[in-house]
Amino acid sequence: MRYVLSVIATLAIIYIVPFVLYAGATLVWDLKPPDDVAPWQFLLGILVSKTGTAIAFVLIYHFAKVGLGRKWLVYALIWWLSFAIGELGQAIGPHYTWKEAVIGMISEALYFPLAAIVTDRLIGAEASRSEAA
Repeated sequence: MRYVLSVIATLAIIYIVPFVLYAGATLVWDLKPPDDVAPWQFLLGILVSKTGTAIAFVLIYHFAKVGLGRKWLVYALIWWLSFAIGELGQAIGPHYTWKEAVIGMISEALYFPLAAIVTDRLIGAEASRSEAA
């Protein structure tokens, strides 16, 4: 059950944080949502993508927690680095601006540590109890 809760919490964090930051950036930088797809399709596509990321985030943490110990910040940094490089790659290509890439990197710098803390509290605590037994 802890794993399901961790995936749900991670999904909520990695879906909501960028949504809020992009909404704020839209006011400041006049960013526009894609106009070639309906808003509900765009948000549903992001939700599906983030669901996969949340599942991977929690499962990889499960397998890495023995080597990582309780170093959730290192885990978050590894994820942030991989996604930040992905943002740069998208910004180089078409249909994605540098402004969007910067907001993406900022949101990832916020949501990966938050998700790592939650995952560590839910799953890392389980590992600590089983080691003590």
